[in-house]
Amino acid sequence: MSQLRAVLVDDEPLALQLLQSMLEEIADIKVVATCRNGREALNAVVKYTPDILFLDIQMPGMSGFDVVRRLQGDTIPMVVFATAYDHYAIEAFEVHAVDYILKPLEMERIELAVDRARARARQEDNARGSTRDHKAQLLASLQTAQPSSSTEGTKTVESSGKLAIKDRGRIVLLDQFEIEWIDAAGDYMCIHATGETHVMRSTLKDLQKQLSPDWFKRIHRSTLVNLKFIDQIKVLTKGEYLLTMKSGSEVKVSRNYRTPIKEYLEGTSANIS
Repeated sequence: MSQLRAVLVDDEPLALQLLQSMLEEIADIKVVATCRNGREALNAVVKYTPDILFLDIQMPGMSGFDVVRRLQGDTIPMVVFATAYDHYAIEAFEVHAVDYILKPLEMERIELAVDRARARARQEDNARGSTRDHKAQLLASLQTAQPSSSTEGTKTVESSGKLAIKDRGRIVLLDQFEIEWIDAAGDYMCIHATGETHVMRSTLKDLQKQLSPDWFKRIHRSTLVNLKFIDQIKVLTKGEYLLTMKSGSEVKVSRNYRTPIKEYLEGTSANIS
């Protein structure tokens, strides 16, 4: 994949410098502009047409969400929100952000966001039309979703092996074995299953307790996968793996969480490259 071009937006100079220094340590990403407010960000997007926008939310004059809503047409880059506040996560998903990072920034979390951006870029290159349709469906489904606490709206139906997820005033019973993978953004979980993404408020640790330990394995501090949906495993440097799921999604295995995947490799005929 070609180099990702990034624009960074934050009204705090130190936070902006820290983010830039972290990204400069990551291969195949180039910071083309840094901005202190929303107006500068809009101008930078028009001028540089970046692939990815790292965007603070609370800024004077124009918020990060205001910036996203004013972007137009083919100039819209992928968005990663970087903020000190976790209660904007649902709004972030409504504008189909790639990731939602909480400050203080950590290198491992920045790397994961870049990996997710690369994966989305590949998916959009391969199926641009279907990806846009999915985004529209996701936006429509999220606009009326109202999760309210870490326990309200989600519980396990133990006898049936299902998750009960509160969605738009109704309870969706989701068979846990239809779940492909789960990623966390702050206190919100994105549950990817049967071509849809369900959002609920929970911690990854609490959610993992509700799922089958035989099939659901933690592969990163913020990611769980269902082993039966792994289609291909690519061995990376530094003891890491890149998993391609049956849906085509790609998720990275951190070296600190690689043991379950190594054990899975020993007992499966999964496609390994």
